[in-house]
Amino acid sequence: MANFKIVTTGPGNTDHSLEMESLAALGAEIVEVAGDDAALLKAVVDADAIYGKGRPRITAKVIEAGKKLKVVSLGSVGVDSVDVEAATAMGVPVTNVPDTFIEEVADHAMTLILASWRRLVVQDQMVRKGEWAKARPMLYQFPRLMGMTLGFISFGHVARGVAKRAAPFGFQMLAYDPYIEELVMSEHGVQPVGYDELLQRSDIISMHAPGTKDAHHLMKEQHFRKMKKTALFVNTGRGSTVDEPALIKALQEGWIAGAGLDVLETEPVGHNNPLLGMDQVILTAHVASASDRFDKARKRRVGAELSLVLSGKWPRACVNPMILEKSKLQRWQPYSMERGPGN
Repeated sequence: MANFKIVTTGPGNTDHSLEMESLAALGAEIVEVAGDDAALLKAVVDADAIYGKGRPRITAKVIEAGKKLKVVSLGSVGVDSVDVEAATAMGVPVTNVPDTFIEEVADHAMTLILASWRRLVVQDQMVRKGEWAKARPMLYQFPRLMGMTLGFISFGHVARGVAKRAAPFGFQMLAYDPYIEELVMSEHGVQPVGYDELLQRSDIISMHAPGTKDAHHLMKEQHFRKMKKTALFVNTGRGSTVDEPALIKALQEGWIAGAGLDVLETEPVGHNNPLLGMDQVILTAHVASASDRFDKARKRRVGAELSLVLSGKWPRACVNPMILEKSKLQRWQPYSMERGPGN
């Protein structure tokens, strides 16, 4: 009999060998549950951990059913698939992988910034349609990129990666993030400003806020109205941070000039979404984090986080750290040659 039961969703034959690299020594087993919420509720009654894979959502009812539950681990940056408040109330840490895909997402955000500014998709379409002569005159109406102002909404790891990539292009950079010290922004060549000032001054706004309650619809109609008519809006964060009908209205009525979006409020995008018919919008299918290391890196990280908590140690990443001080978990310390494994 296994020492620890980890419940997850799936067809029952998923290869979890990468997660088990960290978990095998603990005598843990990963049990897949195929079905609806009722099946998940039944399975978590005697579970030590839940391995969340996005669907179905890990609700308060599921968390409360897990009387032995020690941790909920996610293989994603976003935690909107879990009722974090319920987990916190139960004293259960929720782990994620906030630093595993930083470079990929920063690359994608920078790609959308450059492609949107140079109207790359429209330029490609002109060539394919035989409208070669129209391409150059179209770009005569836009200023060069150097000297433009790039504004970041939220200045976490990804935004800092974008700032590093954007600096050589000659951007002036601003950021709004009430949770980040101003010195952190200054160290990246970014000026800290208030929200309204960022909206009014930026030529390009890059959204990086997480999908939390505080950040829900952070960009509403009144915010898009404050932007320059020539400005672009790029989002590689979470679709829920934007009031999508307000964004659509802003684009339709010319309050802003265009957008580059990897995330939408409803995914997959509906066939009747007006964004699909807009030439001034570049869309990608929530793929910013994708690369050949995606699955391997996140699965190993989930296994490591589960192993730490089930061993009685603090996780490396916890989205509700307020519960840790009151928990029985030991403070985890990374391995070093001088100290040996953390204890």
